[in-house]
Amino acid sequence: MKLFGTDGIRGTVNKHPMTPETVLRIGMAAAHVLRAEQGRNMILIGKDTRLSGYMIESALTSGICSMGMNVTLVGPLPTPGIAFLTRTLRLDAGIVISASHNLFEDNGIKFFSSDGFKLPDGIERKIEELMLDDGLQKDRPKGSHIGKAYRLDDATGRYIEYIKSTLPRGMTFEGMKIVVDCANGAAYKTTPWLLRELGAEVVSINDKPDGLNINLGCGSLNIERLQKEVKLHKADIGIAHDGDADRAIFCDEKGRVVDGDKVMGMWAVEMKRKGMLRGNIVVSTVMSNLGLEKYLEKNGIKLMRTRVGDRYVVEKMVEGGYKFGGEQSGHIVFLDYNTTGDGPLTAVQVLYLMKERNARLSKLASEIKLYPQILKNVEVEHKHDIKAIPEIEEAIKVAEEKLDGKGRILVRPSGTEPKIRVMLEGEDRKLITKLAENISMVIKEKMT
Repeated sequence: MKLFGTDGIRGTVNKHPMTPETVLRIGMAAAHVLRAEQGRNMILIGKDTRLSGYMIESALTSGICSMGMNVTLVGPLPTPGIAFLTRTLRLDAGIVISASHNLFEDNGIKFFSSDGFKLPDGIERKIEELMLDDGLQKDRPKGSHIGKAYRLDDATGRYIEYIKSTLPRGMTFEGMKIVVDCANGAAYKTTPWLLRELGAEVVSINDKPDGLNINLGCGSLNIERLQKEVKLHKADIGIAHDGDADRAIFCDEKGRVVDGDKVMGMWAVEMKRKGMLRGNIVVSTVMSNLGLEKYLEKNGIKLMRTRVGDRYVVEKMVEGGYKFGGEQSGHIVFLDYNTTGDGPLTAVQVLYLMKERNARLSKLASEIKLYPQILKNVEVEHKHDIKAIPEIEEAIKVAEEKLDGKGRILVRPSGTEPKIRVMLEGEDRKLITKLAENISMVIKEKMT
């Protein structure tokens, strides 16, 4: 049994592993592993707005308290807010209850260590192994030694004040009109409140979560309404988060999408200009567009690629001492400010760059020419090793020959869902679309 994927534990609610019984044991095992001898004996728990968040929060809290650790509950708060508070309050760990961009039927659990970074694979393995150990229940504390749950009421305000502190003193966004799509998720209060405090006129949409509508036709994966609202309100920019708000995707004043690759391109050049880009290196994943790589090269910046997943981006950044990176999907990591992808922080930094350069987002984004890219998700019953299936390998080889060095092909299993992701990019959109369909068809035939 393997519980942890690239972004914690995730699954359909009331189906293993996202059942109260299993979550209770996750809490027990996590408390046992994460308890530090010199720590605060406290774990922070936050969540997004899913209906199941109450159930999972209660089960986790019970498991943790049963092992003698205390819990601080903050309710709905963006994932980066949990990372920030865990670090600044000097707690032993932080836990986020969220399934990110998935719909409400799913939920998940991801952990942050005391320094605000995601847990290393080795610690996750220890938690998973201990969950299956029958001895887990033998040495539980008794009487006054069990844990207690507390509530932190000003968590959102603390996080907002921190983000504001990353801007130059006196910086405001007065005169700017901004449309924010909160995805009916964790940022439904945070980002609109933050931007209004900074002087902007904010049109907030998808900001009325009911437990069932998180990411439903909205948010960073569904920005069609955001694009329309930006043009309707003649706004300067549109900002879309996902359910836990560790992502931010933008659209310019004309309603055109500005993804994470373009944000990284814009900010990397700015950071280099200010001498803030350590080693003149940006860290991203294999999914980032070839056009971003070429743009950075032209500006004397190297793109270093990792496996897909913001945790691997951050690990590489920490390992090399690099300060900036992210993912095409909108996870942008400013390591000087936070330890994970941070949607509200990214939004503020993009707005600051517009002010600093006195330029519209369309002008800033137009400098980065991205290659056409096709991404297909093929649902499969079992994620077999792709290299072990000759027909799939042959389909990929044929596609590479037809691209003739003028593009890229990436075929990989999803780290969070039962899907195989097929990505092609190149100069000829019709050609890469056809090749992606061919590869997807072979995968569907051989893996379902």
